[in-house]
Amino acid sequence: MTNNERLNQYNDQQISAWLRGLLTVAYADGHFDPEEKEFIASLTQDELAPNTNLGDLEPITPQELADALGNDPNTKENFLRTAVMMAIANGVYSQSEADAVHAFQEALGLDIEALKSLEATLWNPDREDVSQEESHPPDLLKPVKNWLDDMDVQDPRLARFICKMVPSQCPFERDIVLFGKKIVHIPPMCKLNPLYEQLVGLRFRSLSFLADECKEDVTPYV
Repeated sequence: MTNNERLNQYNDQQISAWLRGLLTVAYADGHFDPEEKEFIASLTQDELAPNTNLGDLEPITPQELADALGNDPNTKENFLRTAVMMAIANGVYSQSEADAVHAFQEALGLDIEALKSLEATLWNPDREDVSQEESHPPDLLKPVKNWLDDMDVQDPRLARFICKMVPSQCPFERDIVLFGKKIVHIPPMCKLNPLYEQLVGLRFRSLSFLADECKEDVTPYV
């Protein structure tokens, strides 16, 4: 048994279901920008979870996920934290992504009060002329920020996924098409996403775990 295998916090079935759940959230809004497409295409079993059977990494139903993760409340809540981070990685929390997260939350039997503040920030195309600061009080997301910061990564396969999911530096600003009708300018994600610090913090904890506990070379993620 390798050092990493000894450090695995979750069994193979849990990790497979976990990653399938995260990809289900990623697929929820039905479209991807180039960075998202490149990320999903780059997922490989050998890199993420050697010696673990991940299957085909197809989308998973909420009940299948709940059955696979088991009854431990910390496991279920940590999955939901990563699902939320997957949904907000591009700085926009869409209704379809919120629906996917909510379905998982219900199947897992969780009632996360902090998520109610996040749902208040749902992207509304009818109000795209209203700035984020004007539409939401600055402390609105404090509960969900604290909740996300409480996650501690203790499985190397999950840590690798997070290191790939969260970019190593703030993505460049760019022009993209929104809602198929107009081109808008998107600022760097660190300015767009009010939860970017939580994403970066989780990535740092994942890198530290891989380097310090698993003794892995993390230069491919830096």
